[in-house]
Order: sequence, then C-alpha cells, then structure tokens
Amino acid sequence: MGGAAVLAFVAVLGGCSRPEPRPAPTVTAPASSSPGPSSPVPSSPAPSAVDRLPGFVVLSDVDPRIRSDIRYAGAHNFVGRPISGYPEPLCLLTRQAAEALRRVQDAALAGGHSLKVYDCYRPQPAVDDFVAWAKRPGEQQTKAEFYPGVAKSRLFADGYIGAPTAHSRGSTLDLTLVEEPAASQPPYDPGRPLVACTAPRGQRFADNSIDMGTGFDCFDARAHTADPRITGTARDNRRLLRRLMTDGGFVNYDREWWHYRFRDEPYPDTYFAAPVARSSVG
Repeated sequence: MGGAAVLAFVAVLGGCSRPEPRPAPTVTAPASSSPGPSSPVPSSPAPSAVDRLPGFVVLSDVDPRIRSDIRYAGAHNFVGRPISGYPEPLCLLTRQAAEALRRVQDAALAGGHSLKVYDCYRPQPAVDDFVAWAKRPGEQQTKAEFYPGVAKSRLFADGYIGAPTAHSRGSTLDLTLVEEPAASQPPYDPGRPLVACTAPRGQRFADNSIDMGTGFDCFDARAHTADPRITGTARDNRRLLRRLMTDGGFVNYDREWWHYRFRDEPYPDTYFAAPVARSSVG
C-alpha cells in the first residue's frame, strides 16, 4: 500500500477510532507505530505515562444491571482477533461517565430496555494496533461482515478508523439497547460464514440488541445515526437510544449510531495507555 493509501486508511479506522470534531491536541507519533519515510500516517497523542487510570471505575461495580459484550477483548471485531490492551473484557470509564450512565440505565429500564456496552475506555496501544492492522492489506478476513462495501484502503479516508480517539480519554463508549428480559445471545462462531453487517436483522450476526438497522462497527454510511435509508423500527430504536443518552448528558457521534461521549468529560485532553484491566483502576 502506497503512502497516500496508508494515510487515507488510518484516518478511517477511527470510527470508533476516528476522532470527533474538536480542536486537535498536541500529538507525537508513538514509537510502536512509526512508519517509514515513504508511509506517513497521522500521529497519535503521547499517552499519559501513568500505568493506572485515576478516577476510573469498572462499570459493573457502579451498575451491574448494564450488560456488556466487549468486542475488542475477543475475536468478533473488524480485525478478527483480540486487540492489544484488552487483557480483560471489562468496561472501564471515568466515574463521572459511569454514574451518568447509571442514570441512563434507570430510564432505559423504565421503558423495558437495558443498555449493553460494546466498548468503553480504549487504551492508546489498541489504537496503535488498529493503525498497524490498517497498513497490512492482506489481513481482510472480516471484510464480508464489517466493511463489505468499502475497500480496506479507504477505511481511513472515509472516516471509519482514525487516531486519536475520544475512547482513550475514558468518557466515551459504544453501546446499544436490549429488551428486558434479554434474549440469550449465541456465542460467536468464527467458523460460520460471515454475513454483511448491513443485512436484515434476522440474517446478520445474532446480537440480542433491538434492531438498529446495522450491526455494531459496521463501516457503511447506513451506520450514520440519521441515515435516511434506516426507517421504521430501526429508526425509532436509534432515536430512542439517542434520546436516552442525550437526556443523560452524552453526545452522539452522528456517523455511528452506537458512539456516545459524556459531555462533561473530566479528561478532555488526556489520552491514557493503561490496559483494560481491573488492576488499572486507581
């Protein structure tokens, strides 16, 4: 992949990795992902040097009612393997964001739903892992599910992946809604044929969330929160999630129906590198 293609690709991987519109932080390229002179890529912020996460909590300690399916700790994600920095399948958040999410859960349960998180705090090494993956064009084993209509070389340029990400600041998360009581979710079977994340709910991966029109981490314009092709129940479900989260103090990233940032995040300019593990919580 040429230098221009690599640059284009790195800007996309951010979706949930890509940055939200905001003033750019002062950044330096991490040594773990430094490209050669012919392959420029966007630099990432120097992560916090601390090996613990001050003021962070494990979400299940704050609200055990909130369900979780931490995709980057396992193989069911757009890379197809566990991601660096996720030794434990936990949702870590700043305490302020976690307590706000508990209030959202109260409102969701009152309407017969529960929140379910896919990703919360994401360490900088995970972002570096995404960037490195983006530069390996041969690794496309999950394309048929997560980016069936987009060339891997376009993932950065089209905004599906990027660095840095608000997730590394600890108050951004990816989530959905499930009906309560929740239906069981079949375990991920890597041997099953992949189905596009844009396929109808009954055909794509059997996530137990309510129908949101696409699967999670779907690199397609139909994942944009207000995409006009998403109608009926799926549109109403996206609006419900947005209303619940907005009322709770969170802001949606309009290109991903699942992505929300706590408006009053305590670390707006700090990107952490400690792993997703209970031992990281200070």
